[in-house]
Amino acid sequence: MEEWIRQAVLLWAVIDPIGTIPVFIAVTKNFSPAERRATAIKATVIAMFVLLFFVLLGEFLLDAMAIPLPAFQVAGGVVLFLFALTMIFGESKPDEEMHMVNKVSHSAVFPLAVPSIASPGAMMAAVLLTDHNRFSIAHQLITTSIIVAILIITLVLMLLAQPIQRLIGETGASVVSRVMGLLLAAVAMHAMLSGIKQYFLLGL
Repeated sequence: MEEWIRQAVLLWAVIDPIGTIPVFIAVTKNFSPAERRATAIKATVIAMFVLLFFVLLGEFLLDAMAIPLPAFQVAGGVVLFLFALTMIFGESKPDEEMHMVNKVSHSAVFPLAVPSIASPGAMMAAVLLTDHNRFSIAHQLITTSIIVAILIITLVLMLLAQPIQRLIGETGASVVSRVMGLLLAAVAMHAMLSGIKQYFLLGL
């Protein structure tokens, strides 16, 4: 149970459903209610396909390039740690991605599906948490189910974005994002230390 809670916290942090709310509101501010619903559903489906692609094929791509998973785990931990630092000390996820909205045409694909929901950190976590060598098929299915569940929660939050935004405000979303960044930093450090240990045990 502790392992599933750890994975759920990690995936919640990198997907960051609450931090997606201000981005969604900015993207759809001139949309009708029907268009907002359609955009939320489309963005969630696209993000789900992206993350499932990394779950199914991410490790095979590493094998094809002869990259050992412990090395990728260390690299992934570094990326996740840097991602966490930007969440804590830099612009929060909502602030950073709302700037993207001002630079590109409004779209469910960018910046909403990628990189807001299916962030680089989420892609990395999807590969690391479904390692075929370390985890059984049942374990990988449960991890995939957690990813899908968090995406469904993200969809529900987007559909309820307007009242939630009024309730917590942009400041509230920013605070939550920074707290998630702190948790993510701890998980990323654990991934790096674990990867380094496995790398030297394998004698690579």
